[in-house]
Amino acid sequence: EHLLPRLKLHFSNLAEADVHYRRVENLVFPYLEKLGITGPPAVMWGKHDEIRDLLKAVHEALSVGADTLQDDLEPLINFVIKPTTAAIEEMIYKEEKILFPMCVERLSEADWSEIYNSSPEIGFCLYEPQSEWRPQGSTMQQERRADAGAVELPSGSFSVEELMSVLNTLPIDITFVDKNDKVKYFSQGASRIFDRNRSILGRSVQMCHPPTSVHVVEQILNDFKSGKESRAPFWIQRDGKFIHIEYFAVRGENGDYLGTLEVSQDLTALRGLEGEQRLLSYGKKQES
Repeated sequence: EHLLPRLKLHFSNLAEADVHYRRVENLVFPYLEKLGITGPPAVMWGKHDEIRDLLKAVHEALSVGADTLQDDLEPLINFVIKPTTAAIEEMIYKEEKILFPMCVERLSEADWSEIYNSSPEIGFCLYEPQSEWRPQGSTMQQERRADAGAVELPSGSFSVEELMSVLNTLPIDITFVDKNDKVKYFSQGASRIFDRNRSILGRSVQMCHPPTSVHVVEQILNDFKSGKESRAPFWIQRDGKFIHIEYFAVRGENGDYLGTLEVSQDLTALRGLEGEQRLLSYGKKQES
């Protein structure tokens, strides 16, 4: 009788495994890839997605009525819950015996420092670190701009600080991938839709996506490079929000392909607008 509430509580906590997997995918894998280690990250990312699907299935199963669950509890445990916990335990084993020993052997203290400093942006799984780690002898420091001069453009100019602030103020996420498929820039707005951090700079964009969607990324890039297409829109429902994602081919004045721009935006509030607003009304007042 008390098993059902405990199951719901435990799997509510286990859902945070997604945060751990995102940290591994976005912070650890890039450093392995820079060392030429691409196989294990690709395989493990695929396993992460399988576990995410299993956790989603458990959540949906535990969301039905208590009476229905009580009657079907044994098959639910045998065919849904046990495979999920087994997959999570197997991933823990692979991390402890394969992934992290390899990382300890191959990554430098400077790499770990960058991973550590970027981790709070994504979050932590089941616990928050209680102490601060200060790497000994690490020379890794975030690069600072040495040139505060103007960025001259045909239609005007910015200081570097102004340009950075303008890009970060836009209500969209921007990621630019150069013509060699390497991530070259991402904006740092206040409300980030997808995880982005400095470890992805220079990373192949194909490695920034789950293995199951790499073929879609490849098709978009090939169509942009060939000139067959110049934009590719998508939209998804995520955590009750309507997210619009669009890829644009970036071309120079002579039409040469320079790269791809990914633009993501939360359109939930905009989709609900009706009529007109011609009088000044600030957002906070509007929401209240």
